[in-house]
Amino acid sequence: MTELLAFDWGTVGSVLLAILILLAMITVHEFGHYIVGKLLRFRINEFSIGFGPALIKRRSKRTGELFSVRLIPLGGYCAFDGEDGLDEETALQDPPEEAFEEFKEPQTPASLQGAGGEPSEAERLIRGSSTAVQPRGEPFTKRPPWARILVLIAGALMNYIFAVVLILIEFFACGQTLIAVYEAAPAEGEYAAYSLHDQDIILEADGRGVYLTTDLLAALHGKEQGDLVPFTVSRVVEWAEEGVAARREQMQITVMLRADVGDASSADAGVLWRAIGAAQDEEGNFLMANAVSKFGFFETVGRSFAYSFKIAGSIFRVLGELLTGRLGLDAFGGPVTTISMTAQLASMGFKYFLEIAGYIGVNLAVFNLLPIPALDGSKVVFTAIEWVRGKPISRRVEAVIHAVGFVLILGFAVLVDILQFV
Repeated sequence: MTELLAFDWGTVGSVLLAILILLAMITVHEFGHYIVGKLLRFRINEFSIGFGPALIKRRSKRTGELFSVRLIPLGGYCAFDGEDGLDEETALQDPPEEAFEEFKEPQTPASLQGAGGEPSEAERLIRGSSTAVQPRGEPFTKRPPWARILVLIAGALMNYIFAVVLILIEFFACGQTLIAVYEAAPAEGEYAAYSLHDQDIILEADGRGVYLTTDLLAALHGKEQGDLVPFTVSRVVEWAEEGVAARREQMQITVMLRADVGDASSADAGVLWRAIGAAQDEEGNFLMANAVSKFGFFETVGRSFAYSFKIAGSIFRVLGELLTGRLGLDAFGGPVTTISMTAQLASMGFKYFLEIAGYIGVNLAVFNLLPIPALDGSKVVFTAIEWVRGKPISRRVEAVIHAVGFVLILGFAVLVDILQFV
């Protein structure tokens, strides 16, 4: 008996779209290294999209640089000549005895010699055809420390710039996604006068702009049940029909918290929703929603940059909670989880495609500048130490540290992915 298996092209397409987003972000990152390296006269051997076996390779006849597209589309690199400095360190060691042997210039065969023993036209053609153009510039470690630092941070800077552009496009074309109360829990007694309403869009809380859940968490940090907190909301003041808003107004209100927030972590969203008075369905899920709002030109530009800063701040908050033990490893995800979530959001439409791409871009920018071995931030630290000391830390020691860091990062990524499925 033969069974025909249905193939979900929608799911496959979403996954491919997610991989494309990640590949684009990594390519943009490496292009940042490349373009600043070119401007500062670094010698670049290869610029690769993807890693693993090469599918396409082309060497520039003008610059001698190799450009390649490789099999695995989850990475890429810009290979600077002598980036690890090991060749330079090896050259400073005692050369082998063979190095002191008498140098003998290769002799030109008599058949290729011209008059007076000079190379003939045939030999010049042979030599010319076998000589490849060498990449221009100087090896990585031969350039001054300040130039190396600029090259190292250029990748993250390019990620951030690209992310802000995507956020600007999203906010202008589609509007900004904000937190909204889909349905407020019934309020009695003194809470009735200090309560959120159905479909209130939260703009500010306790004087803080609210773009992400972590912003609301930070605004209500340490507060207790019964505390009065000022909010700025977009509230429906006229309904076209049941459940459909006809007109909204921005207003300042005061909310009396219905539960303690205390020291809740980023994973404790339920604590927030209970505190601000969101209703729950029969299964205990809080009735919160996302709302889309558009603003004027200058406010949209300002909100785009503010949103990018908020994303960066949330990354530091989450990392801090991880290091202090307030957030478990199961709250994180590795490459598989990232691709899965990206595919899910990107498949929801153009707005969410731009939103997740911008979010990933800011994440990559911040993460790569962290002083973790194998990342650009760690290399910046080593270069800064060399700048201050006037000489580098042993290149071999640095290489070992980065290698160990890479293994640990890879192991962490695999571990958090496994925890998502356990």
